[in-house]
Amino acid sequence: MASTFKVQNIFLFAFLSTLFLALGFVLFSFLWFGNIDFILQEKLFFISLMLLLLIGLSIFYWFSLKNQRRKDFTEISKNIPQFQSSTMDFEELSQKISTITEDQSKEIDVLNERENYRRDFLGNISHELKTPLFSVQGYLLTLIEGGVEDESIRDKYLNRINKSVDRLIYLVKDLDMIAELERGRINIEFSIFNLTALVQDVIDLLEIKAEKNNIKISLNYPIHQPIKVVGDIQKIQQVLINLIVNAINYSNPNTEINIDFEEYDDKIQISIKDQGVGIKQEDIDRIFERFYRIDKSRNRNNGGSGLGLAIVKHILEAHKQKIYVTSKIGKGSTFSFYLQKA
Repeated sequence: MASTFKVQNIFLFAFLSTLFLALGFVLFSFLWFGNIDFILQEKLFFISLMLLLLIGLSIFYWFSLKNQRRKDFTEISKNIPQFQSSTMDFEELSQKISTITEDQSKEIDVLNERENYRRDFLGNISHELKTPLFSVQGYLLTLIEGGVEDESIRDKYLNRINKSVDRLIYLVKDLDMIAELERGRINIEFSIFNLTALVQDVIDLLEIKAEKNNIKISLNYPIHQPIKVVGDIQKIQQVLINLIVNAINYSNPNTEINIDFEEYDDKIQISIKDQGVGIKQEDIDRIFERFYRIDKSRNRNNGGSGLGLAIVKHILEAHKQKIYVTSKIGKGSTFSFYLQKA
């Protein structure tokens, strides 16, 4: 198809050149002799001459194109080590160039994807910062305009301002943590610790938050049986907190969150299963992006920063582990990861 297109172009270019020369010849004849009788009398000769000229120009342009392609291939081959020899296989070189083109096309796709991600990220972070800032501004304006004189309004609004500032601090701390994790600047201090005790501590810490939503958190493993694992206890605690908080935020009222352990050779699998709204298949690959939300209103109203799962992913990657997700809409989701046994 491409070759046919090039041949058509060559013929068209030759035809236009012949037409241009023919018109020039007619104009020259008219200006020199004052008429074009010579051309009209020798029509057959003139047409034959133009046809020969057309064929000649077509052949000339064809060889010029072939020669230019050879020069282009030779120039490109200078950047490809295996084709620097004097004997050049043009079919092989063409295949190599095709491969390079495909690679460049993939790189462009990646760059476009990153640009979309950057645009989404900037839009999301501006929204996350705007919400508490506008709240603080509104409460302060109310106090400035006279609300400070009313003690009940003053105390209520100052408490709300404090909550909005806490949200900003929480957001900035999460952003700082994820930036450090992505740069690999946070040290992972490996040690042996009791996983059972750590999970129970996190459950106790989040029990009140869960009870407000009538949600029960259960560890399906005997508390008195320790499981020794290797990892950074502080970072793994952060992983557990983020995953359980996420489960609470997306669980339906009067449901249960179950935490299970399962042994696999030299590893322990930790699973956190909720009975919430579930996650669509197309969202599963994106939930670990910064600020990505499945239900924008639900999690934002609960004060989440939108960075919890992204932090989980980076902490586990620093432990040379991955986070796994299975989910069914309306049934709930299960997040699981592995830790090395001590």
